[in-house]
Amino acid sequence: MAAERNTEKIAVEIKSFIADSDISEFHTALGQYLNYCQAIEEQEVDRALYLAVPIETYQDFFQLSFVQRALHRYQVKLIVYDPRCEEIRLWIK
Repeated sequence: MAAERNTEKIAVEIKSFIADSDISEFHTALGQYLNYCQAIEEQEVDRALYLAVPIETYQDFFQLSFVQRALHRYQVKLIVYDPRCEEIRLWIK
């Protein structure tokens, strides 16, 4: 999904993490994120990509050290959303 946040052009890859394995979902999400980053760099240099994840997944799974290291290593920008309220809780660059 492409959008604008203030003056920043963004693209958002939304993930629900509803499968049985958070690790498998994370591997898929990270791989897609990295592929989309590359595509955006080639097509729209001024657009930033964000990975959107549910708040429960962020609070539980995304706090694990190996996940934090991967997010840092690959400079993953996050949007943390509450699916029940349908609102964004955190923007993390």
